[in-house]
Amino acid sequence: MDPGAADTLPADVAAAVYRIVREALTNIRKHAADATAVRIGLRSVAGGVELRVANDGGAPARLGEQARGGFGLAGLTERAEAMGGRLAAGPAAEGGWELIAVLPLDGDRPA
Repeated sequence: MDPGAADTLPADVAAAVYRIVREALTNIRKHAADATAVRIGLRSVAGGVELRVANDGGAPARLGEQARGGFGLAGLTERAEAMGGRLAAGPAAEGGWELIAVLPLDGDRPA
């Protein structure tokens, strides 16, 4: 994390970051059967902050019917877009899975 990054986030952005990290960790636990490491990064970018959550898992977990069909990533994507940001998740170039969200700070959000 960039030094002091968390201290300067508006409350709604900090709450969104928290919710995204929580959902990402839940998804890793449910879907990345062989993940041995998770990396979470928060850094300042032009006009906002970028959150990256990545794991090194390669094989998806076998899920029962009750564990399938959630709306977590879709809901997080909608939340990020409503704030004027974006969220994408998918296979990482180096293997595993990654989620990247870019959220604008106060002055850069839609009214």
